[in-house]
Amino acid sequence: MVAKINSGTSIVGMLNYNENKVGEGQAELIMASKYGTEPQHLNFYQKLERLAHLAERNSRAKTNAVHISLNFDVGENLLKDQLHSIASRYMEGIGFGDQPFLVYQHFDAGHPHLHIATTNIQPDGKRIDLHYLGKTKSEETRQAIEIEFGLVKAESKQKQAPGIRPLSPEKIRYGKTATKRAITNVVHQLTNQYNYTNLPELNILLKQYNVVADCGAEDTRMFQKGGLVYQVLNEKGEKIGVPIKASAIYGKPTLKNLEQKFQENADNRKYPKAMLKNMLDKTFHLNPKMDKVAFIAQLKKEQVEAIFRENSQGKLYGLNFIDHKNKAVFKGSDIAEHYSASKILQRLEPGKKLIADEPRQKAQAVPDDQKQRAVPQHRQIPLDLAAILLPAQQHDEQIAKGFKRKKKRKLKT
Repeated sequence: MVAKINSGTSIVGMLNYNENKVGEGQAELIMASKYGTEPQHLNFYQKLERLAHLAERNSRAKTNAVHISLNFDVGENLLKDQLHSIASRYMEGIGFGDQPFLVYQHFDAGHPHLHIATTNIQPDGKRIDLHYLGKTKSEETRQAIEIEFGLVKAESKQKQAPGIRPLSPEKIRYGKTATKRAITNVVHQLTNQYNYTNLPELNILLKQYNVVADCGAEDTRMFQKGGLVYQVLNEKGEKIGVPIKASAIYGKPTLKNLEQKFQENADNRKYPKAMLKNMLDKTFHLNPKMDKVAFIAQLKKEQVEAIFRENSQGKLYGLNFIDHKNKAVFKGSDIAEHYSASKILQRLEPGKKLIADEPRQKAQAVPDDQKQRAVPQHRQIPLDLAAILLPAQQHDEQIAKGFKRKKKRKLKT
């Protein structure tokens, strides 16, 4: 069993997410603890009011919505009574046994899983501390439940491929899936599960599910105001449909909130980076004469996607890796210099040129979503964060200006 704990500030958004799934026939409310009645007798406002009433008792709390998912192995077909017991045992173990909570059984993924909606604000107004909850009480409780109920242990599955794949979003099909709900599902899961340090890296990931995050062209009001929208892509990678504002999506993945994630993720990349580099080193050592097709196939065996970015003429201009095992996105050159797009191409397809090696006549040669976002003057970013968000050359110029010495005026005699 794999347990995931997400916290936020929107109880209504958390409930809407699950209730929309119920409306689509992809989920069912199977339990309502501390509600005083059976779940089928509750309407939306009764579900909301019970949690919102507690949240109002602590207006200073920045976080009051707690959204938990319990994910089981694909071969485990559990009865509802068992799911009730597991959910109750888990909530009791993490200190939420006396809190009201709603348990939804979801059917929208390739494995059985539950979503639990609750609040961390208690009747006396005190909040339940969420700090390190996932690494302490949650892990202890998860391991105990696996033994008590005879569940497949998460540790044993992680040693196998593909293992447990919690909350794997399906590719969006415009016109066949409710757009906002589909975008919300993909964006919420990917932004919370993966490590990325800028908007281009996030878009590399989102595009695998036909979604793109767009902050607009530099001369637009949306860009100047730090706005962000999400939009569906068709099979050709073209934007279609009505864009959805980031602030309207559950979890509010706005540019401001993402910039905070960029910094947090940048501080936690050493392990996944080292693991990916070791895997790439081993792959080339064991397969020194492989071509591009073989390279991609070998990486897929290790749950890693190699994304070769090419223009309409089929010429390569960039390379990214998505490590699904360690949940991280990297630019090839960030792993090591010899894993940059140009170096990899020289090894896999000798003689093929990069766009970067040719004189550029149009700035549009590189897609807009791959350009690092410039920062308006009214939204200053600390220098260490600028190192993550701005292109290397631009950042070097910024540093150089900071250390440029002023010329001394000569005194007149």
